[in-house]
Amino acid sequence: MAKFPQSFIDDLRERADIVRIISDYVPLKKRGANWMACCPFHQEKTPSFSVSPAKNIFYCFGCGKGGSVFHFIMEIERVSFPEAVRIVAEKTGVPLPAMEDGRRDQERRHERERLLALNALALEWWEDQLQRTPEALRYLAHRGITEATRRAFRLGFAPDRWDGLVAHLKSRGATSEELERSGLAVKRETGGIYDRFRGRLIFPVLDLRGQPVAFGGRAIAPDVEPKYLNSPETPLYIKGRHLFGLNLTREAIRQRGFAILVEGYLDLIALYQAGVQNAAASLGTALTSEQAKLLGRFARKCVINYDGDRAGREAARRAIEILLAEGFEVKVLLLPDNADPDEFIKSFGVEEYNRRRGAALSHLQFVLEEATRGRDLNRAEDKAAAVEETLASLRTVRNSLLRREYFDQAMDGLRVEDTLRKELWRAMSSGARLEREAVRRQLESARRPPATLAERRLIELLLGDEEVRKAVLPRIEPEDYQGLPTAGVLRALCALFEQGLPIDALTLADRTADDEVAAEIVPLAAMGAGERAPDEAADALIAEAEGCLIALRRMNLERRIKDLKGEIARAERAGRHEDVSRLTEEYVALQRRLNRLCVAAARDFAE
Repeated sequence: MAKFPQSFIDDLRERADIVRIISDYVPLKKRGANWMACCPFHQEKTPSFSVSPAKNIFYCFGCGKGGSVFHFIMEIERVSFPEAVRIVAEKTGVPLPAMEDGRRDQERRHERERLLALNALALEWWEDQLQRTPEALRYLAHRGITEATRRAFRLGFAPDRWDGLVAHLKSRGATSEELERSGLAVKRETGGIYDRFRGRLIFPVLDLRGQPVAFGGRAIAPDVEPKYLNSPETPLYIKGRHLFGLNLTREAIRQRGFAILVEGYLDLIALYQAGVQNAAASLGTALTSEQAKLLGRFARKCVINYDGDRAGREAARRAIEILLAEGFEVKVLLLPDNADPDEFIKSFGVEEYNRRRGAALSHLQFVLEEATRGRDLNRAEDKAAAVEETLASLRTVRNSLLRREYFDQAMDGLRVEDTLRKELWRAMSSGARLEREAVRRQLESARRPPATLAERRLIELLLGDEEVRKAVLPRIEPEDYQGLPTAGVLRALCALFEQGLPIDALTLADRTADDEVAAEIVPLAAMGAGERAPDEAADALIAEAEGCLIALRRMNLERRIKDLKGEIARAERAGRHEDVSRLTEEYVALQRRLNRLCVAAARDFAE
């Protein structure tokens, strides 16, 4: 009789989120480590139906029904076991394999058992080799790894020989084909096989039952590439489905109610040895939804502590999207000077690490900081890029109320106008793709009020008189016109003057051909720019232009002060006290500049 492979059923049972699946049928409430509800299989008023994500089972203390997620679906849906497997696979997002007859399934199970046995023998041999290799033991001592930690993680060492492990396993009855299938050996083009791992410290990847399904090897000699070498995919191991160390740390994660997610083997080992044992490592690869589901069996809160370099921050941003899609509450811990957990704890101690972990950024703070890093929100292009990047992270949130709350907070942080917010929310809610160029155009039209009289008159004076240009253009700074509707025109005038090129309406129009505001402003300015008589002094025109420039500076300062008020209020609501202090200092400095500008303008007017 055809049926699903047992290996697939076992794997699906491990990957399925029993809490989420049962929640589709029963309103569960968290109580300690488990989730409780009134039993759907008999009448009761006091909840006695319990779901254990750690053990991946359910049980009713009233009627005695219990079992795996498959048994629940069979009872609640009144279906056969194969149909229950289909339903669980669909809810978990796992494609179904072809059904097989009993003989083929037995062959698969036998192969898995045989490969697990080979991996176990290989690990025992590597552990023994580590004890016999002073160089590897010195390396571990240099990294501060104690013997107790080494034994807890079952670290080993692969000697720098081509056939050390192959010869050992063949002496125990392994065939070349089995060793190649296990990933422990590599086939030569000229025939024969050789050890995959040579001259490397071995980190075993253990499943939740503590069985070695794969291995990672780190070179201990300098200048050896690659530094890390991992097992290929095998019948036992599919990349992105396991978390390093979870077999040791899952109980601490469940007890603490949150997990710390790090990148590499040594990051996790350093935390574990320092007493921070509610952690797991994503094996140096981008976090996958399967890994998030696995972690979600033990906690629904996660602190991402990847490296602080550009690659690490980008990996953290992608991990946020994966975790949000799985319903996690996410924070991000970035250690100073791009330090990894191992380096940081050695330098500053575990107490300081825990203090910083407690002050980790919310996922939204991190996403906004990354989206605005190196970007000027007063420029429509930069702001559009920041909006696009931020919304890409938020659209994965499944809970619609949370998604709206995060959206509003993000739009506050990016200072997006209400009219554009409505369009962006509709696009994100419908799943439509946000085109950056379209967002940029909307931002430009939404944020740009009509050009002020001061802007228009200053451009007229600069375009119409060379003496005015010589006196005023050298004094114009980029921040004077930053964010103004006429920024493109004033920027082009300054550039032409600095390059010593002639300034007239046609040249200016060519320089600002793609600027919609310039297309309107430049012809009007040319029409309004009167010519000064040969014997007429330019003093009055220069003074008028300087007055226009002061007006622009005042408007810009007032706008920046208004924006800072909003940022301070948002920082206060989020409890970011350091940011409040920094922004307040900036606010006071700008207010003083504005006061000095107003006093100077009043004095010039009186004179």
